[in-house]
Amino acid sequence: MKQRLSVVVLTRNEEDNIADCLKSVAWADELIVLDSFSDDRTVEVARENGARVVQHPFENWAVQRDYGLQLPENEWLFFVDADERGTPELAQEVLRVIQEDSPVGWWVPRRNYIWGKWIRHAGWSPDYQLRLLRRDKARYDPTREVHEVVILDGEEGFLENTLTHYNYHTVTQFLSKQDFYSSYEADILFKQGIRPRPYTFLLQPIREFWRRYVKLEGYKDGGHGVLLSLLLGYYTFLTYLRLRNLVRNADRGQVA
Repeated sequence: MKQRLSVVVLTRNEEDNIADCLKSVAWADELIVLDSFSDDRTVEVARENGARVVQHPFENWAVQRDYGLQLPENEWLFFVDADERGTPELAQEVLRVIQEDSPVGWWVPRRNYIWGKWIRHAGWSPDYQLRLLRRDKARYDPTREVHEVVILDGEEGFLENTLTHYNYHTVTQFLSKQDFYSSYEADILFKQGIRPRPYTFLLQPIREFWRRYVKLEGYKDGGHGVLLSLLLGYYTFLTYLRLRNLVRNADRGQVA
């Protein structure tokens, strides 16, 4: 029997992105938008573009994606974000591999555009994401509330064609998202029992900058590479600063 495919898009106030996103994956057999109660026109635009809309409160990324696994009618699911775009080449590859007996999950490489430029280094390319899943063979690690992790019951494979990701249009948008991520990461580290040392606040940011700019060749992306590496070093510092605050609050008997 020919395997059919559902695409699930997670949204929250994505009226500017959702139409182009859905058009780029219209080759799927079913389009589902899992919306976290947007207060713009996201739901209306999604329905206008052929998607079934389901609304569910957002707790964290792992919980939301696990909920999304339950929604499709088909065995295979492809998670796509609203700021991502499929390509005809990716469509052909995805529709081909889901007819195979294995693997049960496929990593897709993303081509990231940040501040209008394709970032080819500093860890941003090829940026593999485990997004194409057999629903009955996948679940999300509940301890990874952000930068979620898929737990597969079976083999995994790697696609060749890319998913285009327009993730940050402005520096302000980047700063806002990294500020959000740093709070989540600090909470994860706290729950893992990690406690920062005095030298952590210096060494970890330097290590992150060195990893991004030198080891992952961020310098090849010019000014974009410099700024991205510096900012990610700073947000590493901010993550551990917030972790220290969580530890202090816990030691004082306050709610973390």
